[in-house]
Amino acid sequence: MGQQEYHRASNALVFGAILTYIAGLMLLMAFTSPYWIESYQETFSSFKHMGLWEYCFSEYQHPYYQFYRLFDGCHHVFSHYFYVIREWLLPPWLMAVQGFCTIALIVSFASQVVTIFIVIRWPLRFVLNYEWMLSSIAFVCNGIAAMSLFMAVSVFGGQCWRRDWLMYPNFNHLSWSYAMAVMSFILHGVAAFLLYLDFNSGYKRREESRNLVMQMHHNPHVQHGLQPIGFI
Repeated sequence: MGQQEYHRASNALVFGAILTYIAGLMLLMAFTSPYWIESYQETFSSFKHMGLWEYCFSEYQHPYYQFYRLFDGCHHVFSHYFYVIREWLLPPWLMAVQGFCTIALIVSFASQVVTIFIVIRWPLRFVLNYEWMLSSIAFVCNGIAAMSLFMAVSVFGGQCWRRDWLMYPNFNHLSWSYAMAVMSFILHGVAAFLLYLDFNSGYKRREESRNLVMQMHHNPHVQHGLQPIGFI
């Protein structure tokens, strides 16, 4: 009896996994960098730039704070430095954007973990038995990430020009961190489509994989790529 071959990861799965990792990296950059929106240099605005978790000012005096205080430098939005103006810095719509991006980051990471196990075929018996289910999990995670990022960039893009948030919104423009979030949304969507194709084909061939696992169970030499030794 010769070596029993098992099917490799499909091209759709491999490309979907690659896109998921690229999209996850872009999401991580957007999540941590403070350049979702920034001011034009020639305006000399006291507001410089901000991200989901950080604001940067240059001698900014908040008009609605009754005491004289200048805010300067870059600080975490939840730091004690911004305590007195945090309610203004974190309107409900921005907290919603933070929540959507956090959800997207978690499910994107989960999808990356699942796809790497499918691609490397480890543990082999488990992957062959439940590949269609693992592909469906990765597909759902990418779909959730794409939808969450769509909501995040839509809400932020629609609300960042409000005059009750940053002063002089016409002095500002969306920056590269926001662009990273948009690109991550698109790539997660494409990856979700590719993983759906793999899940659909894997669901149809699950019986073939199940039969192969049964053969491996009765012939342990197959699992290690060995051929049984006969006697002359």
